[in-house]
Amino acid sequence: LVHRYASIALAFLPLLLTVIIRYRFYFVLFYRAILIRIWKDCVTGLTREERAFQYVLTHATPGDPESILEAFDEWCSKVEFISNIGPKKGKILDRLLLEQRPLTVLELGTHCGYSTIRIARALPLGARLYSVEMDQRNAAIAEKIIRLAGFDDDTVELIVNPSDEVIPRLRSDYGLERLDFVFMDHWKKCYRPDLELLEGCGLLGKGSMIVADNVLFPGAPKFLRYIRKCGLYEWKIHRATLEYSRGIRDGMAELVYQGIK
Repeated sequence: LVHRYASIALAFLPLLLTVIIRYRFYFVLFYRAILIRIWKDCVTGLTREERAFQYVLTHATPGDPESILEAFDEWCSKVEFISNIGPKKGKILDRLLLEQRPLTVLELGTHCGYSTIRIARALPLGARLYSVEMDQRNAAIAEKIIRLAGFDDDTVELIVNPSDEVIPRLRSDYGLERLDFVFMDHWKKCYRPDLELLEGCGLLGKGSMIVADNVLFPGAPKFLRYIRKCGLYEWKIHRATLEYSRGIRDGMAELVYQGIK
């Protein structure tokens, strides 16, 4: 009987090895993003975001956005994985911002403030960024990191509420008539409804740009189907790999609003 089970196990061994080799980058991501996080949460009594803030605080130069981004990248690539746009896709975002030179920017998903700093440092004089984060603990950390980078309320306003509650109030509560640039990096299931909400509230004008991260991994299939079919946008996908990872394909969607046809 033992010999029989051993033979069955040996028969499945090539299949198991094939699966491990094929999905090895996903196993590494699971280890770095989930297992290490659980272990360090228990050992330190701090959240992953709090640990990231401590690292940035001790390794970055206050008032220097570039130094803070570099400290984040170092921590995310060598210490613990945390999801943000990262340096490779970040350079694409930098280029789009420099080309567009937007004056009014909306960010959906502040998280720890990495992309917030990346956007704020690229804005022209007089521009303002409204960054929306629903998690109060993450927002408190992001606020510290954003101010540590040297950006005040006149440049970056942090709004702590769910995006579907904030968007309808942007006109009445914040006096916004039009958004020049929108960056989406919050819950992927919210991409499509929030985009439709922006349209319905009249906050997009012809030429408004929307950039959405992680549309291929973890993926935003409903969002992609919508932009393909609605006919309101010129769009493209900037293909890349997942931030701080190897071998996992990802991409950012770039949309330019054409208005109702």
